[in-house]
Amino acid sequence: MRSASDDLTARARIRDAAIVAFSRDGFDAASLRGIAREAGVSAALIVHHFGDKNALRDECDTYVVSVFIDEDHGVIDAPTQDRIRAAMHDIDRYGPYIDYLARMLVDGSPAADRLFDSILEGTRAVLDGQRDAGMLEPMSDPEMTTLLVTLIGLGPLVMRAQLARVLGSDQLSAAGLRRLTLPTMELLTHGVYATTALLDGTRQALVDDEAATEGDAT
Repeated sequence: MRSASDDLTARARIRDAAIVAFSRDGFDAASLRGIAREAGVSAALIVHHFGDKNALRDECDTYVVSVFIDEDHGVIDAPTQDRIRAAMHDIDRYGPYIDYLARMLVDGSPAADRLFDSILEGTRAVLDGQRDAGMLEPMSDPEMTTLLVTLIGLGPLVMRAQLARVLGSDQLSAAGLRRLTLPTMELLTHGVYATTALLDGTRQALVDDEAATEGDAT
């Protein structure tokens, strides 16, 4: 991964100022004038380099995705999750990219879809390896479980501000990540309920519902 300080051309300063502004204020609220002021350039120079705000956002999307996926930008040879984990352990340096990533996932875009698909595929590969090693419990729907595990991993990114408000500290700080790690592993290893009553009831309800649906169809 590389940081904004690695490339301080005018175009790069504009891009990095826009990443901060879009993640902080949202795309609609951020203005070219404000971005220009933060980048130390004129609004006319932004238009010269990018044309308009939509094109600037496309540039930001592409760059942030490349930080976490593209090998051309990668210093570490690791899956997307490991790149994100490395960034989260250097939050002062990569915080703007983490915040922008969260905004991308919430707002939705083709670039966000590409990033999410990459993270999902990485989670699937990890679970497949753990399944082959006999580490996983049987799953009724492995693909849905993969999706849920992915969402658990992305939750602290997307809900960063809410978690900080409730817990009184940033969950993406070093101390926050340490606090998050053990409860997450407890949840994945032991679950929440000490009895199978709710699970058994859910299974029976689904069986009954399926039987009723088939009866209605006939």
